[in-house]
Amino acid sequence: MTMNDEFKTLQKFDAGNGREGFLYSLPVLEEQGVGKISRLPVSIRIVLESVVRNCDGKKVRRKDVETHANWNAKSPANAEIPFVVARIVLQDFTGVPLVVDLAAMRSAVKKLGGDPKIIEPLVSVDLVVDHSVQVDFFGSARALQLNLEMEFKRNRERYQFLKWGQQAFKTFQLIPPGIGIVHQVNLEYLAKGVLSSQSSTLNSQVFFPDTLVGTDSHTTMINGLGVVGWGVGGIEAEAGMLGQPVYFLTPEVVGVHLSGQLREGVTATDLVLHITQLLRAQKVVGKFVEFYGDGAASLPVPDRATIGNMSPEYGATMGYFPIDQESVDYLRATGRSDELCRVFENYFRAQKMFGMPLKGEIDYSADIDVDLADVQPSVAGPKRPQDRINLPELGKTFRALLEKPVRDGGYGKQNVDLRKKHLVELNGSAPRTGDMASSDTKEDQGINPGDELNKIEMVANRPTPDSGKEIEAESIDVFARGHSRIGHGSVLIAAITSCTNTSNPSVMIAAGLLAKKAVERGLHVDPAVKTSLAPGSRIVSDYLDKTGLQKYLDQLGFNLVGYGCTTCIGNSGPLHPKIERAIHEFDLVAASVLSGNRNFEARVHQNIKANFLMSPPLVVAFALAGRVNIDLSREPLGKDKNGKQTFLRDLWPNLNEIKKTMQSALRPETFRKLYRDFADQNPKWNEIPSSAGDIYQWDERSDYIHEPPFFENFSMEPGHIEEIRDARALGIFGDSVTTDHISPAGAIKATSPAGQYLVSRGIEHADFNSYGSRRGNDLVMTRGTFANVRIKNLMLPGTEGGVTRYYGSVTVPVAKGRKEAHARLDGEQMSIFDAAMKYAETKIPLIILAGHEYGTGSSRDWAAKGTRLLGVKAVVAASFERIHRSNLVGMGVLPLQFPDGTSAQSLGLDGSEIFSITGLSNAIKPGKGVTLEIEDKNRQKRSVPVKLRIDTPIEIDYYRHGGILPFVLRQLLARSK
Repeated sequence: MTMNDEFKTLQKFDAGNGREGFLYSLPVLEEQGVGKISRLPVSIRIVLESVVRNCDGKKVRRKDVETHANWNAKSPANAEIPFVVARIVLQDFTGVPLVVDLAAMRSAVKKLGGDPKIIEPLVSVDLVVDHSVQVDFFGSARALQLNLEMEFKRNRERYQFLKWGQQAFKTFQLIPPGIGIVHQVNLEYLAKGVLSSQSSTLNSQVFFPDTLVGTDSHTTMINGLGVVGWGVGGIEAEAGMLGQPVYFLTPEVVGVHLSGQLREGVTATDLVLHITQLLRAQKVVGKFVEFYGDGAASLPVPDRATIGNMSPEYGATMGYFPIDQESVDYLRATGRSDELCRVFENYFRAQKMFGMPLKGEIDYSADIDVDLADVQPSVAGPKRPQDRINLPELGKTFRALLEKPVRDGGYGKQNVDLRKKHLVELNGSAPRTGDMASSDTKEDQGINPGDELNKIEMVANRPTPDSGKEIEAESIDVFARGHSRIGHGSVLIAAITSCTNTSNPSVMIAAGLLAKKAVERGLHVDPAVKTSLAPGSRIVSDYLDKTGLQKYLDQLGFNLVGYGCTTCIGNSGPLHPKIERAIHEFDLVAASVLSGNRNFEARVHQNIKANFLMSPPLVVAFALAGRVNIDLSREPLGKDKNGKQTFLRDLWPNLNEIKKTMQSALRPETFRKLYRDFADQNPKWNEIPSSAGDIYQWDERSDYIHEPPFFENFSMEPGHIEEIRDARALGIFGDSVTTDHISPAGAIKATSPAGQYLVSRGIEHADFNSYGSRRGNDLVMTRGTFANVRIKNLMLPGTEGGVTRYYGSVTVPVAKGRKEAHARLDGEQMSIFDAAMKYAETKIPLIILAGHEYGTGSSRDWAAKGTRLLGVKAVVAASFERIHRSNLVGMGVLPLQFPDGTSAQSLGLDGSEIFSITGLSNAIKPGKGVTLEIEDKNRQKRSVPVKLRIDTPIEIDYYRHGGILPFVLRQLLARSK
């Protein structure tokens, strides 16, 4: 470790167990008169420690320390902070393209005659493979095994590539499939609270806070443990891995003072939905949120982590809880060593950052009071996580939304009779595996006789005669049997899933206890409901088994389907084909219920239009009820075995029951046992072969891994910032367009450009896999950009899906200085990808126009990469979500913001116009004004001032270089000479 001590703050402290260590002391910095540090929010102090420790006069300057130490709560400095994080966490959907980019950078270095090994992560990187498992099999004791086999069958190429990365990069740790969800694994295992490096100068360890960024927006879950970390795009993470600080503007910090206690019947999920609605309304986008007070101190770490996890849903960069005794106790309870727990506590005591702050002790930019006793049982949806609904009001709200116009967020149905149901016969016609292949012969399907998985798929898809002949015994446990009646509001997916809640033993045990009481009364779940349990780690299975609760969940169909991010990310798998047919035939607004954090349109399942977030026990309750148009405070869930009506209150476990069950189940030794020898826990991972060497050998036959074009014709000289002239609109979008809309993660539609491309490569629809799994292939992902089936391009009012109007060009004599005019005023309708390619042929630049909160949602870099590869030069929006704006700059796409009150709609734009952006040059400054010039089809011109949303000086450099990666690559090559 290279020592920097510009401010002479390096001090000894008692590291515990008779050890002595060093730290960069913030109290000593304050004694020197550099800021009132003891009044700073704890999250700001932890960032400050990194700035002090890494102050080398180059990447981090003395001025950066002084500015940050003097953070002004009411008026933070308009300055960027160079934050050097200690480690980086990845999941496979975002991690695979990141490793693809690193491999492409190595290839580029080799082509330029350099040493490829200069492309090497300089900080610890952990990649958890958790986003690839899908719920193909469910409601079966064999679902876990079969889904895992299907996962490896689908993702073999990706896993081979990741294994290459594991041996090629020395600081890269890979946790294989079937272990858990990245954020729960981070909370239970990867996070240490305090890290250290050996100093040869001091002949001792120098300790510092555990800090990180992750390529998943819910990285903020770790804030519940007192660890500073948040989600960034994969593009930023790559730069951080290669030695660049994470730059961000000095934030405001909103203090949320928690008081009181949660009432009986209220869960941590209800609390986080309450906070999400409250903080969204307070507009905390881009701000730090710090929770404090007696109420915060009373919450266990899993509850804190649930709140931190949903920071992206309320828009904050972080939802942070300071370190206290509860944090130390959690580390010890999850199997961390006594040595680590002691140094964790002693370090923060020495820094005077230990203990939950009370009101008045810290200066915040704004203060919000929340009484935990005010929280009520809730759900959120049907399209956004901040749209909270009190549980008794769900039925009434759903009915109102059915008839509400589409333009106002409703479903536009008229005169709906919610009592009307449609019969769906499920007997033997399809399995509880979903819709696999469609042919009837083994030869057609290419099935190996000895492959049991394929044999079950085969049997599953053979229609059973109407006579009711018994299905082969080997597959009976994965079949959905019986019949069902479905209509508007029917629950067709019920999933206990997602890092948000499966990491929290209190709500998981509550779900198990509710299931136990339901089974004992003889209640059951309708066969039309696709039920699943996908915990965030094997710890959950251990305590559900030890307490005997898993068997009751199994009897209701909530069998274990996998350890990973399933339904919440769109890996819900297919529905029964007859159910899908009924949804389409009767245009049903069916529902999903899930214990997740995201319910954006078409995310959970393309054919499920109403998606509600809720606690795990409520997921079980709604699966039993079978519908969302219900008031569970008054209406029964169903009838018990004696024909007696059963209500939610009859099944709901009380806090004492939950607490008593938890105490008997959680043991530190279990965590130590399950978080070691990962490869031994997953033998299939050991069967995956991998190539070796520093350079990846790209295979043109692969449809998962493809060398991206980002470094084609790469040179050491960056380009110039120039005005954008005579551009066309590729799309005009309204408010709350998410990264799911821009770059879907779920199923690939056969008729979409990506689907047609895969078919052209000889790939069957059953083997398409998901967009998320194909993120290592730019040829698929570019075609998938703006391809969400629910995205609404306002250039074609009333339509959904990735389509646009193409305005071709012809050469005609026009005004002086312009040789070409754009004709075809009617505009030809075609896919967004096809239009972009046609515009590229004539070298016409493109722009996107959008409303408020553009880019809300997951921190997926392909939403920016795909935008860039379609030829989009600028996105002009009413406002941006934090990560996506940063990702656009990181890919060399210009983000511009309309003035308040101005939008494409207020300007009357329909996409037939020609656009120019003037005022751009190498001399631009962050946040300056530029001009959007608009010429309509009648050649009438007007100008609109827009704000440059390049927010920091370093982003000017990124944009001029064409993005972060070319910028970093030029730096590394220059240093290596």
